[in-house]
Amino acid sequence: MATPDFILRLRERIGHDPLWLPGVSIVVVDGDGRLLLGRRSDNGRWAVISGIPEPGEQPAAAVMRECMEETGVSPKVLAVVDVAAGEPITFPNGDVCTFMDISFVGRVGPAEAQRARVADDESTEVGWFAPDRLPSPMAPSSLRRIEAALAWLAEPTSGARFRL
Repeated sequence: MATPDFILRLRERIGHDPLWLPGVSIVVVDGDGRLLLGRRSDNGRWAVISGIPEPGEQPAAAVMRECMEETGVSPKVLAVVDVAAGEPITFPNGDVCTFMDISFVGRVGPAEAQRARVADDESTEVGWFAPDRLPSPMAPSSLRRIEAALAWLAEPTSGARFRL
């Protein structure tokens, strides 16, 4: 996965020590209720679209940029559906990170849905999947994000979920 330049500069100073990083993700739904997923090139798991905001970048703008960069799709962001800290991750190079993810739900029309494609080197495949026919293997964090998005779509007035 492409590591943002600002993180590479931080790593030059702190080495592999733990970093607390912001993350954004989006569950994109088309008119048929299918979900846009990408198969990650780093671990082979299917996942919702996600990334790291650049310093000063607004979370919704970051998730829209990430979705366009990774899939060629530009969703309409509807809502924040979940905010949660993940478990610490140790990457193959020894870097340790914990992400605090802001999860969004978004929607696309038929023309935009047809634009879905592998648009960078972060995914090996991109596809639309019915919620009851998700591909395997799935990233566990994506399952939680999908659950939150589908709950919000079923009852939009319920608001976002926050882990305590």
